[in-house]
Amino acid sequence: MKLYNELADWWPILSAPEDYEEESNLYIRIIEKYKKGIKTALELGSGGGNNASFFKKHYKMTLTDMSPQMLEVSKKLNPECEHINGDMRSVRLGKKFDLIFIHDAIIYMTTEEDLLKTFTTAREHVKEDGILFIAPDYFKETFKTQTSHGGHDRKKRSMRYLEWMRDDDPDDNLTETYFAYILKNEKGEIRYESDLSINGIFPKKTWQNLLENAGFKVFFEIIEHSELQAGTYIGIVGMIT
Repeated sequence: MKLYNELADWWPILSAPEDYEEESNLYIRIIEKYKKGIKTALELGSGGGNNASFFKKHYKMTLTDMSPQMLEVSKKLNPECEHINGDMRSVRLGKKFDLIFIHDAIIYMTTEEDLLKTFTTAREHVKEDGILFIAPDYFKETFKTQTSHGGHDRKKRSMRYLEWMRDDDPDDNLTETYFAYILKNEKGEIRYESDLSINGIFPKKTWQNLLENAGFKVFFEIIEHSELQAGTYIGIVGMIT
């Protein structure tokens, strides 16, 4: 996606860190329901570091992402966190953490093989008494075609976006999200960009089976977020078996 490459420096204007406070606190509440005393955490697919900006108040964070551009954005927001360029399917850091956290970057895994590789990465890095928490955007059972919009104004630049999420072929394991961006730069000049995200979609049972294959006992938790319809947003907790 352009948003994670040449447009990465616009990320905090499209999706501001303050927008993540409620959901980050919800995640932390669920995590600590299952595991107390967490000190160290690894986020796989950390993006611009918005969740980490709240998680770091509780845990010592290590952040990994495939996009060097997004890591640079995160470094400005989270200079005290360790940042590592790496693919969640294959990165190996040689150390273990109390918590492995994966947010919506997990939806970029478009095959069961990709998911299993990611869960194996998590298993390789979590302590025996640690916890894995995943917050996917949807499952096959909960997906709905929808549109949304947003963006922010800053002192010198502004951005607005329209997002259209749909499943063009319900028989495959992919969804498509189309984006339209309106960008206003420091000179007041307007330009328009489009973007496309291809994402994976799988039934809950597939997630459970693959996590169990990677060595986790699985629990599903409904997340009651004010911006989302109750009962349609589900987090996944994985504990070592």
